[in-house]
Amino acid sequence: MLSELSRILECFNYIDCTNKVDLTNTAATIIGIIIGSVIGAIISWWIYNRQEKTAVKEQEILDHIVNLEEKHENILEKHELVLEKIQIVEQNHEEMLNNILTLGKKIDSLLENR
Repeated sequence: MLSELSRILECFNYIDCTNKVDLTNTAATIIGIIIGSVIGAIISWWIYNRQEKTAVKEQEILDHIVNLEEKHENILEKHELVLEKIQIVEQNHEEMLNNILTLGKKIDSLLENR
């Protein structure tokens, strides 16, 4: 393949080189294919490079979202604990209020009996 290519490129400007055929069109076609392949390879590399950079950015964003979700879950858990503690304090306050009211009733009944 390479030997044929080099033979054709040697005969680029000659009319009757080896096969007594005008090789200028053939050589131009081969050079066009080579140049097209090079341009295609460059464009393919550029697209691959852009996609790779985009994929890295997307992964960074997804990692950041996961991190935010974990922090959100932690905050929710802490709020639930705080709410549970508030409920316990409210129950204790209700019990203390009930005890104070019953104590007040007992004091009132003692004062009335005197």
